[in-house]
Amino acid sequence: MTFAELAAFAGRNPFLSLTFVGLTVAIIANEIANLLSGIKRISPAELTALINRDNALVIDLRAAADFAKGHIAGSKNVQMSQFDPENKALAPAKTLPVVLVCNVGQTASIAAKRLRKAGFTHVAVLEGGIRAWLAAELPVVKGR
Repeated sequence: MTFAELAAFAGRNPFLSLTFVGLTVAIIANEIANLLSGIKRISPAELTALINRDNALVIDLRAAADFAKGHIAGSKNVQMSQFDPENKALAPAKTLPVVLVCNVGQTASIAAKRLRKAGFTHVAVLEGGIRAWLAAELPVVKGR
């Protein structure tokens, strides 16, 4: 395909062309924002290593019923509506690695930004959330 053919296609299909350009710009902007946020996205394997090596604090932001159905061993359940980075119980964890977990990673990203703003230095989000953990066939604990 030549540039002339591409330009002709764009001229015949302006809506598709603008949509493509808009989506491309949005994806690039999102990736740059993620890189500059200071929040690391980690895989389930990296989380396992972080727990074993650095005694990471894992905070599960899912609803209590979902948490009871299965969660990462040693994780603490805190609903997003009750999540407070200024909580005295979290103060000692400011220097520890803190990993946030939700269903797919969206809610955890919001909470991670709040932790970074509150002065936490080692904040990470489990990429893909608990679904990625389960897809990797890693163990979960049931109950509270």
